[in-house]
Amino acid sequence: MLILGFLLGITVGASFWVWQQVQLNRYLGQVLRPLTAHSSGVALLIPGLRHRIGLIMQQRQQLQQLLKTYEDLLEFAPVGYLQVDEENQLLWCNEQAQKMLYLQRWQPGQVRLLLELIRSYELDQLIGQTRDRQKSQVKEWVFHPSCENAAAMSEVKSLMLQATSLPLPKGQVGVFIENRQSVLDMNQARERAFSDLAHELRTPLTSIRLVVETLQDRVKPPLDRWVDRLLQEVDRLIHLVQSWLDLTQLETNPTIELHRQRVEVRSLIMSVWETLAPLAQLHQIEIAYSGPENVWINADKSRIYQVFLNLLDNSIKYSSPNTTIFIEAKIVSEQKDQEPALQINIIDSGTGFSQADLPHVFERFYRGDQARSRVTTSESHSTTTAIVGSGLGLAIVRQIVLAHSGSIKAMNHPKTGGAWLQVELPGVVANSLSQDYI
Repeated sequence: MLILGFLLGITVGASFWVWQQVQLNRYLGQVLRPLTAHSSGVALLIPGLRHRIGLIMQQRQQLQQLLKTYEDLLEFAPVGYLQVDEENQLLWCNEQAQKMLYLQRWQPGQVRLLLELIRSYELDQLIGQTRDRQKSQVKEWVFHPSCENAAAMSEVKSLMLQATSLPLPKGQVGVFIENRQSVLDMNQARERAFSDLAHELRTPLTSIRLVVETLQDRVKPPLDRWVDRLLQEVDRLIHLVQSWLDLTQLETNPTIELHRQRVEVRSLIMSVWETLAPLAQLHQIEIAYSGPENVWINADKSRIYQVFLNLLDNSIKYSSPNTTIFIEAKIVSEQKDQEPALQINIIDSGTGFSQADLPHVFERFYRGDQARSRVTTSESHSTTTAIVGSGLGLAIVRQIVLAHSGSIKAMNHPKTGGAWLQVELPGVVANSLSQDYI
């Protein structure tokens, strides 16, 4: 919001200044036109001309004061700002930008090429895109400062920066820069704390489970149902802790645990479904697979198994009884010379995602204001049962897919109205291709 406020301010200021210049030029034209047409009446126009010149000087002074106000605002802003001309020469930057970008060599009033002062391909690319597209652009990257003093290089730290650009008249570009390093450091510290806590929780939870298993054989009905309930909750906690550790490990180094091998996808999906069959039969939910029968990909079999286990488990949980979950597989490639990918669509007939939740479904611990639900219909009435998960399943799925250089999207299917998860995985083994690219 802070950056958007400054963007709005600088845009309004620049537009107002341009408008004033146009008005001023038009006004001068009106003043001088009678002089050139009727030179004999110059003496009669002198008093009015003096008055108009006085007004023009007053307007100029007001514009200068307004420009100085905007410069002061930018100078003391909590974000960095720099401005370049059509040739990418640095025209001006505030104190925050000088600190973040290590611009010790630049002095106010100097006009120098930006690349001479800042060795940042990302910043240069952002400015070029803004000028070409004439639209505001946003980019986040790790900036590695360079110093002339070799001894000081060891003390200079890389920074996570986020830049928001703005196209200006005459090919100029303004860039607001925000230092995101403190936020990144805070998030990393939080992740380490949670990871350490999860490690510490595993041992006592395992001990509690052993105690509950011992009680199962000693507690008689009807009290034994409370022991069974306790065991379920302990297992849920153990699963939550393990899921957190898996997600943290994948985010820290997503490829370190990948053990790639040839995986036949349809057989893998069918084996996942067999694991979930008791849950599916409980709600009378069936599966329908369509696509090639023999497609192999180069992937980590256990990780991809985990992906489909989470996705199909969610589909079963949120589907209405007596419905079908559709799994559609196909080989896709946008261009003939591009590496083919396997696209798998998992479509259920549940309530789907709300529009407010769709952008956030892959975030850890995210759950909508209202939990997704399953509608149960009987002869006499229908009931809606809220289903609340841990909020980690889809986050883990996304990290595993990204580790395989793939992609995943969440949508609502236009026909069934249910959730539609689309996964694309590269690495299709060449000799398994049995159809043309789509």
